[in-house]
Amino acid sequence: MTALPRPLALPEFPWNLLTPAKELANSHPDGICDLSVGTPVDPTPQFIRDALVEASDAHGYPSVIGTRQLREAILAWGARRRMTDVGVEGVIPTIGSKEAVAWFPTLLGVRPGDTVLVPEVAYPTYDIGARLAGATPVPVDPTRPDTWPDAALVFLNSPGNPDGHVLSIPQLRAALAWAREHEAVIISDECYAALPWTTPWIHEGVPSILDEAVCEGDPSGVIVLYSLSKQSNLAGYRAAVAYGDPVLIVQVVELRKHSGLMVPTPVQHAMTLALADDEHVEAQRRVYEARRDMLLEAVESLGLVNDPNSAAGLYLWVAKPGNSDSWALVNACAELGILVAPGDFYGEAAKGRVRIALTASDERIRAACERLRAAGPLLG
Repeated sequence: MTALPRPLALPEFPWNLLTPAKELANSHPDGICDLSVGTPVDPTPQFIRDALVEASDAHGYPSVIGTRQLREAILAWGARRRMTDVGVEGVIPTIGSKEAVAWFPTLLGVRPGDTVLVPEVAYPTYDIGARLAGATPVPVDPTRPDTWPDAALVFLNSPGNPDGHVLSIPQLRAALAWAREHEAVIISDECYAALPWTTPWIHEGVPSILDEAVCEGDPSGVIVLYSLSKQSNLAGYRAAVAYGDPVLIVQVVELRKHSGLMVPTPVQHAMTLALADDEHVEAQRRVYEARRDMLLEAVESLGLVNDPNSAAGLYLWVAKPGNSDSWALVNACAELGILVAPGDFYGEAAKGRVRIALTASDERIRAACERLRAAGPLLG
């Protein structure tokens, strides 16, 4: 018998590969401008911090399903997004959305021999979630369900990380129709939905796959994931929600009870208040919009091109015409003291691009823009 631990045959954690570029960027005399990881840098709103303190006398175990007040706040938030009502049995808090992406396939019963479809340009954890369940991840074009192979589960991500693409209502309808025809579950990661930048989404809102206009009141076979990390600067709280088919959620809840996956009571109380307040969300969106505008002007001055379909989210998705080497762009930026993420982290279809995060302070964003404008054309 092979001794423990045994390797799980997972790919190397991608961010480990960025260490040399980070060391180079750190050597810049005026310091690094780290635009690689989408971790919020702005303060958590005071009313949310106060809510955490109010609930700090948390001597008992938290509820796996969430407090009644939190579940009702999740439903009210969903109603404001025009999502169909799934009732309190169809919503739970999760320990951040990454935890749900990684473990929901396993909790839903995905097993070895199953196929899990993931976007061809995607956050790496969709692939990992399939592998942890022993299943085979298969990259697909999320806008072309007519080309998808048979599968047990489909991950969608709209707005997309890293590309910022938004799936329209007709595209979401097509994906849902395919899933129901093939008796597959859809997990739709919508954690960037509060950050639209272009029409029509900035006026109409980013549609959910559980929008009434998409699912026509039927949530069966669908779970939506949403994170408060981006909208409320709560990455350190690990605060997210799952919203969907009560039949699926009930199974997830039972297995979460067995494994002790529960959101702390003070965080649940803070989430309840944060989900009820749209004003702070819009204020944060405007902060990111200003940073995005600055970075867009700077990268375009160098002849770099942002993906024209990048319509929402926390990133620019940038390429140099004629260049297919993401790492060449990463290293050119690192020489300026700017750290960005290579497209290679997000799939074969992403090579040649880099992801530039909006999540740095105004001062670091301005410094990055000044360095880019002063650099002249990157890569010749």
